[in-house]
Amino acid sequence: MPEPTGRTLLLRNATCVATMDDTGRELRVASVLIRGNRIEALGPTADLPVTADEVIDASGHLVMPGFVNTHHHMYQSLTRAVPAVQDAELFTWLRGLYPIWARLTPEMIRISTQVAMAELLLSGCTTTSDHLYLFPNGSRLDDSIDGARLAGMRFTATRGAMSVGQSAGGLPPDAVVEREPAILADMDRLVSRYHDPAPGSMLQIALAPCSPFSVSRQLMQDTALLARSRGVRLHTHLAENDHDLAYSKERFGCTPAQYAEELGWVGEDVWHAHCVKLDAPGLACFAATGTGVAHCPSSNMRLASGIAPVRAMLDAGVPVGLGVDGSASNDGAQVVAEARMAMLLQRVGIAAEPFGCDRGPAAMTARDALRIATRGGARVLGRSDIGQLAPGLCADLALFDLSALGFAGGAVHDPVGALLLCAPAQAAYTIVDGVVRVRAGRLVSFDLEPVQRRHDELAKELVG
Repeated sequence: MPEPTGRTLLLRNATCVATMDDTGRELRVASVLIRGNRIEALGPTADLPVTADEVIDASGHLVMPGFVNTHHHMYQSLTRAVPAVQDAELFTWLRGLYPIWARLTPEMIRISTQVAMAELLLSGCTTTSDHLYLFPNGSRLDDSIDGARLAGMRFTATRGAMSVGQSAGGLPPDAVVEREPAILADMDRLVSRYHDPAPGSMLQIALAPCSPFSVSRQLMQDTALLARSRGVRLHTHLAENDHDLAYSKERFGCTPAQYAEELGWVGEDVWHAHCVKLDAPGLACFAATGTGVAHCPSSNMRLASGIAPVRAMLDAGVPVGLGVDGSASNDGAQVVAEARMAMLLQRVGIAAEPFGCDRGPAAMTARDALRIATRGGARVLGRSDIGQLAPGLCADLALFDLSALGFAGGAVHDPVGALLLCAPAQAAYTIVDGVVRVRAGRLVSFDLEPVQRRHDELAKELVG
């Protein structure tokens, strides 16, 4: 990144600054000085300046690194709580929604991206990925990227794809799949047009065939070759539930993890969503190769997919980030709530037993879950410039008002632990790349009311 210049922003006199750095420093009565789009200094309030171009009084607030969301389907905010699939498991849920999603338009994708990003920003999330894998009626990934510009989030936009329809043994209807040469050509176009690999980048592209049950072996291999030739990351769904596991064994004669390894879909440039049914050999492979996982606890519970063995993953050294997943399988995009779910689910999760991990209150601490939601997500997305608070890193931060009713009696004892042990809180301030995007609990990136109104009109039109 170039040397920061210009405007300064001082977050002054915070009750606690949780750095999430390598030592896990938590600074009491501390301040953070931002210059341009980078953190210039942080430390005890007495050691930092008292003036800046803008000063935010952070007294009574917890300051955190901005959260990192590693898996989402933003267009699905248009199909939340659809009655027909409220109580369905993954494959039935998808079959019920594919025909609805086939009616998506470019405007729907653009508006739903803005609504999803508004939700994320209001919960303290500053970096997000999105997995868009169907493109009906002239829709393109460009529509999502256009929508994201208004929100001002740091964005990893993944070009998903489905190429194997029902007639060829896949899950999606033939009407929503694409031809593989066209998919690869568009992936290459998007990388050329949009991908910025530089430190501090606000927009990156990843390549993301949807899942083993919706794309061919050849497309998986060709996509991996393309991604590595262009220096971008790879993403897909893997081992999400028992039906997903059975499909891989019947169609490919191996487990999902074995399939991924065979196709070259392991390595530090790859992250897989869910991995609920990752077995011990698969976990060992992911650990040895640095293959990442996007953990989506609320979605996994909503669809009754199971409990991902996250404690075992972490103990083995697998990179793990947090994902809110699609807004039709969560059905929300509140990252603090998602981190709380991750913490609670590991404490009761029987999935830990085959891996020899203890269950119980110590299986996942609040700080463990917060680290997954910050440092873990940054690693999964291949970013060393975000996920923690330190001089020289991107100025991505979230502030939480500890005087809120939900923190009463908790923040006075442990302001960091209280963020997850108490009721999920919205951010008081969210700062992305040095720019305040949420101020005093209100989104300031754009006027949300007309966007949300149009979103709901489109949701009615889409579902019918």
